[in-house]
Amino acid sequence: MKRGGAVYILTNFAKTTLYVGVTSNLKKRVWEHKNFIFPESFTSKFKLTYLVYYEGFHRIEDAIGREKQIKGGSRKQKEDLINSINSDWKDLYNCILEW
Repeated sequence: MKRGGAVYILTNFAKTTLYVGVTSNLKKRVWEHKNFIFPESFTSKFKLTYLVYYEGFHRIEDAIGREKQIKGGSRKQKEDLINSINSDWKDLYNCILEW
């Protein structure tokens, strides 16, 4: 059986920087970002703690493919993707706690 995964987008309070990531454990990974577990990381340096977009997949390979697709897009395409499910750009972390 293949392990599932998720692709996600984080931003900061000012919504100026976007980070696209992939993980097999979305709750844990976002918690790590929010708590600056890796202080030298890009997300820690730019204080990217707002989960504004995520998609779940049955296979991690599919999540990785989607991450590459999103990363290859423009800033505008990423913003449009976020706006398609989260037009207020609110932090969706509490939503994933129910997973």
